[in-house]
Amino acid sequence: MQESASAFTRRRTLAAAGVVLLAGCLGNGSDDDADETDATPVPDDYDHPEPTDQMDWEPPEGSPLDADIDIEILIENLEVPWDITFSADGELFITERTGNVLRFDSGEVSDVASPADAIDAGAVEPETDEQPWWVEGGEGGTLGIAAHPDESYVYVYYTADGDDPRNRVVRYDVEASEPADTEEPIVDDIPANTDPGIHNGGRIAFGPDENLWICTGDAHDETLSRDLDSLGGKVLRVSPEGEPLETNPDLDGDPRIFTYGHRNPQGIDWLPDGVPVVTDHGPTARDEIQVLRPGGDYGWPEVRGGPDDEDWDAYADHDEFVPPVVHTGPGTTWAPTGATFYDGDEIPAWRNRYLVAGLISESLYVVTLTPREDELPPADDGVLYDEEWLDDAYTASAHQLLERELGRIRHIAQSPDGELYAITSNRDGRAGEDSPFPREHDDVLVRLSAKV
Repeated sequence: MQESASAFTRRRTLAAAGVVLLAGCLGNGSDDDADETDATPVPDDYDHPEPTDQMDWEPPEGSPLDADIDIEILIENLEVPWDITFSADGELFITERTGNVLRFDSGEVSDVASPADAIDAGAVEPETDEQPWWVEGGEGGTLGIAAHPDESYVYVYYTADGDDPRNRVVRYDVEASEPADTEEPIVDDIPANTDPGIHNGGRIAFGPDENLWICTGDAHDETLSRDLDSLGGKVLRVSPEGEPLETNPDLDGDPRIFTYGHRNPQGIDWLPDGVPVVTDHGPTARDEIQVLRPGGDYGWPEVRGGPDDEDWDAYADHDEFVPPVVHTGPGTTWAPTGATFYDGDEIPAWRNRYLVAGLISESLYVVTLTPREDELPPADDGVLYDEEWLDDAYTASAHQLLERELGRIRHIAQSPDGELYAITSNRDGRAGEDSPFPREHDDVLVRLSAKV
């Protein structure tokens, strides 16, 4: 991969310079794609992690607004970074949607690999007034990345070019002398959309079971989401070699499917007791956070919403659909994407909360999940999601923070030592008409910490 000589697109690291933006936490809760179950909260038919003290975690008691946040820019002028991951020893890897896999170590950025058959994906210039919406590649390109928890493999989800475009997952041995030469396919038949290029999903992560979880979109073909012979609109669970697991639910379809009926899921992380939680883009608002049950049907495209949805009557009559724990409704869009359950100590007011990156909302959402029978934490200046039709295991409250501080936040992740990092996608051509982004230094990798 040849780096551009342009001052506007050259990646620049700022860790040594210690550039810091000061940000206060902004309150008040408000599509990028527009874009009742009796199950227990802990799935019991897949491999659980070994018990730890965290298994009996308790929801926080205070408000996430109690924190004031510093934002430290570590890298600037990235080209639409899409995902970040950490190896077991703390090395940080980044994907740029334009086709690059990068390593950030000791303040230096280096190239790792570029999938040879990835589609061409573009990025607008920093500090531009252009808002093309459909930049080259749309929502496809080089997307998710996940480091193996024990070995030197890094897994990458990308959109492959060809007569029949597909999203696929490959892995690289990043300790090899030429990592690009070690590319090995893991999952190779995920539906993709390249015209106009939407709903490609793309988030991948290793769960506490040390297996690989893959979030796939419906590829702009809503019939795929509930088709159990298709990998579109699903959350998949496979071994590190890409094989289906015997403990996956038996759905009489592709054995790699863990859940289905998703639209465009782009975030996944786990509660300390092993429960997986996913973010999913809605159609013209109606964004969701979903607690996954093995074999669960999350309803798309049959239903997407509560009492305000035109298909509510059908929803109420079909208990095979698993309701979300958060549903933003027809008038509010987060455009939720990458997410992490934060259990670090750096920002105490955010501890034991589910952090969700927001695109068109240009915000970070701090979501508190509380078992239904427990006392609720303060939801001041936030939104409480406690309607009876929602997930019967949890009540959620959400606070909107960092609004317009970073722009389109693509992902937020916690490092092995408990620090929080975030990336932006301000150069993807989708900033709103009144948005100040992209700025001169976009896109960026930042580190978040409590203001001292």
